[in-house]
Amino acid sequence: MERMNSGGSSIRRRSLSISSHVSYHIENDGENESVSEAGDIGDRALGSRRFSESNSFRLSFNNRSEKEAVVSIPDEHRSHPNSSVGPLAPVFTSLSPLSTDGIVGFEDTEHDPPKGLPELLDYTSCLVHLAVFGILGVLTRYLLQKLFGPGVAHVTSDQTILYVDLPSNMIGSFLMGWFGVVFKRDISQVSEHLSIAITTGYLGSLTTFSGWNQKMLELSVSGHWLFASLGFILGLFLVAYSIQFGIETAKGFRWLLHRLGISSGKDVNKINCRLESYHRQLIVMVMFMVILGILWGVSGALVKAEFKHGGNSAQLWFACMVGPMGVWIRWFLARLNGRGLGKEGLFKWIPFGTLIANVSAACIMAALASVKNAVNTRDCDTVVAGIQFGLMGCLSTVSTFAAEFNAMRESSHPWRAYAYAVITVCVSFSLGILIYCIPVWTKGFNIDT
Repeated sequence: MERMNSGGSSIRRRSLSISSHVSYHIENDGENESVSEAGDIGDRALGSRRFSESNSFRLSFNNRSEKEAVVSIPDEHRSHPNSSVGPLAPVFTSLSPLSTDGIVGFEDTEHDPPKGLPELLDYTSCLVHLAVFGILGVLTRYLLQKLFGPGVAHVTSDQTILYVDLPSNMIGSFLMGWFGVVFKRDISQVSEHLSIAITTGYLGSLTTFSGWNQKMLELSVSGHWLFASLGFILGLFLVAYSIQFGIETAKGFRWLLHRLGISSGKDVNKINCRLESYHRQLIVMVMFMVILGILWGVSGALVKAEFKHGGNSAQLWFACMVGPMGVWIRWFLARLNGRGLGKEGLFKWIPFGTLIANVSAACIMAALASVKNAVNTRDCDTVVAGIQFGLMGCLSTVSTFAAEFNAMRESSHPWRAYAYAVITVCVSFSLGILIYCIPVWTKGFNIDT
């Protein structure tokens, strides 16, 4: 009897240790994935793609061997990734391979398919939304540069640590706290495409990391290394505080709405404005395609009229033409966020999609600046500046970076936020020195900073 008791207690200890080990890894992986996906997840956010991916998962699951055992974790044993209370030990059961009761996070796979657009049209509609809002983000960033720059308010300058894109990065991060964190779910209840267009399209294009990095490179190439270092530190601090201030004010506004008896979710249901039907989504898609055609047509006409004169006007309208391509590339790369490296998903907490977008845009921006210095003609300046401001400015983003940074700071591993920021800044700036600063020093180009 004593042997049986000791054997039973040994088995219980092993099961408890296995249970705690598995629950720890599940919680840790969930947190790593959530902080990495805090800003953007690309086309994985589309309802039609989620449905198709869940169906493919279910089909592959049903084709498993009958001898395979599945781990079942009931709902009551799960906990939020950011919760300080750990989950209870999960229950291990052997399930039939034809049963889907033990699948975690796939309870909605048995639901009916979405009633909206087919996957191809859904994808196309989202791209059109992103293009329209991306152009609006480019125009807003240009207006903020002019408003706070030397021509009007004299707040920002190319010769100080208050670089010209700082106001747009701060305002975009502040608005990301509103529409990308607090009210994102409310907007998604009306339209997922609208939510993606506002956060990824407009706010992602309103803010730019490549422009920030390039201004610091231009300061360093002229010998102002201290200004460049302080520009990164001050810029990161102001951006991080901006999104935090946006989240706090948005939560306060939501609390005020509840105090006044206004609930956004109930109002949405009352007026039945959710764009979930095929006809509604099709009408909205056609409307945005018309808007995009008008924006591109006007931009093309103005580029043709102003190109021979050069200057900021031609550069701006050329940027509006190429800007949507940067938004599309960044949105596609965002699907890498939360995936990690390799089949094992190493370093899931690093948003590799955003990291690749920011670093690559900063490097291409530096390379284009070197080409601009080498060629030094009016037409080349117009094309290069337009690509830098439009395509590279929309490919890189600070608002999404700020959302990810803030999520990491509020997680159980806040040091990851600063590690992520250091990786992004150091890799971009180091490669920028090789691509931009060294050619300038060796060739002796005249740089106006």
